[in-house]
Amino acid sequence: MRRLRNVKIVATLGPASSDHKTIRALFDAGADVFRLNMSHGSHEEIAKRHKIIRTVEAETGRPIGILADLQGPKLRVGVFAKGAEDLEAGQTFRLDLDDAEGDASRVQLPHPEIFAALEPGSHLLVNDGKIRLVVDRCDTSHASCTVQVGGTISNRKGVNVPDVVLPLAALSEKDRSDLEYVCELGVDWLALSFVQRPKDVWEARELANGRAAIMSKIEKPAAVKEFDEILKVSDGIMVARGDLGVELPVQNVPPIQKRLVRKARTAAKPVIVATQMMESMIESPIPTRAEVSDVAAAIYEGADAVMLSAESAAGDYPVEAVATMNAVAIEVESDPTYREVIDASRGGPKDTVADGIVSAAREIAETTDIKAICCFSQSGTTARLVARERPRVPIIAMTHGDPAARRLALIWGLHCVITGELERFKQAVVNAARAALADGFAEETDHIVVTAGVPFNVPGSTNILRVAPCAERLIFSTEGD
Repeated sequence: MRRLRNVKIVATLGPASSDHKTIRALFDAGADVFRLNMSHGSHEEIAKRHKIIRTVEAETGRPIGILADLQGPKLRVGVFAKGAEDLEAGQTFRLDLDDAEGDASRVQLPHPEIFAALEPGSHLLVNDGKIRLVVDRCDTSHASCTVQVGGTISNRKGVNVPDVVLPLAALSEKDRSDLEYVCELGVDWLALSFVQRPKDVWEARELANGRAAIMSKIEKPAAVKEFDEILKVSDGIMVARGDLGVELPVQNVPPIQKRLVRKARTAAKPVIVATQMMESMIESPIPTRAEVSDVAAAIYEGADAVMLSAESAAGDYPVEAVATMNAVAIEVESDPTYREVIDASRGGPKDTVADGIVSAAREIAETTDIKAICCFSQSGTTARLVARERPRVPIIAMTHGDPAARRLALIWGLHCVITGELERFKQAVVNAARAALADGFAEETDHIVVTAGVPFNVPGSTNILRVAPCAERLIFSTEGD
């Protein structure tokens, strides 16, 4: 099965999409990667979904990526004697460490790390920013605040602190347990929440120890400020617009999204645009026009993937949501303006042999009648470099292992094919031609571009390019190079 688009679709699994029939339908509708949200569901439920995905993978013969999204620290207020209280703009409200039930004047905030970081003038956002407090006075055990925007505050509502870098690790004890569990289970990507600085990513990387690639979720202002350094130590990026839109003025999010997507693409690292992409489809069989435009904008920007959250996890129309996103992607990528935008935004360093090879592969493919670029990539680096070029022809990523193929399933334009270990470049050309023919990218009279590294099985050694015919005589040739 080959997709008729380049951008990938990530679908979150949940109560509405936990059985084999639905997960298979989601894949058939266009899902390339499945997200397991570690904020919801037991380890047993996660394992069940993981097993079904791998069963669907075996049925379809296509590598499927699995992304485990770690919860991260959750900052919440305590409980109220009446369950909830109404706060009015201008009144004083106190947050403290006292575990007594709250009232209209105060409530517990059981996070001493927050008080240690607060300063007068800092803002606290409660219940996704619906309530806004500004700190007047504070010490290590309390903060006296003025209510800027009032509303109803109730038990255990979430708290965001946008102004300061909190002395909290990105991984809670639950996250550490979840990380070990899903790595042993066999996921391909780990999405790391609450990233504020590069060392947060290093901690997760050390714990994963190569068992999964690390994707940093950019959802805090501190992460935006430190983005260049965070990008260097991450394998991928998720633009998590939910919390980002809470902690920053909403009008700041679109330019930040565009900037982060371009930087990740320049670095040849996959970037997902996530959150509320088709949220109305939780309850409606069709999205709003604005949501369609939002998805289209991310595709025009060159994002590697767009993601569905509650739409596919808990909505009434999970398969329809994926099918609609798939249809939008196909339509956008067929627009001549899309190609103009993608070509105009092409960038990135060209200072290695591999950079030169993949750039030449794209230029040859686009100036002659080439049907596909076939790249052999052990670690995935070459495949990511080819994808960064955003060529006009399909990319077939040839790799000899399931783990690499599954990770690459997230990346723009890559059609992943698992091949055996290679010893000679002739074998690579033969396998590439067979894959192009078998999956409908070319016919026997057509030509493909093949890139590889010689000697084989050495990561990062791409140093050869060949224009090869897909003729039958080549496929069954036993001659040497």
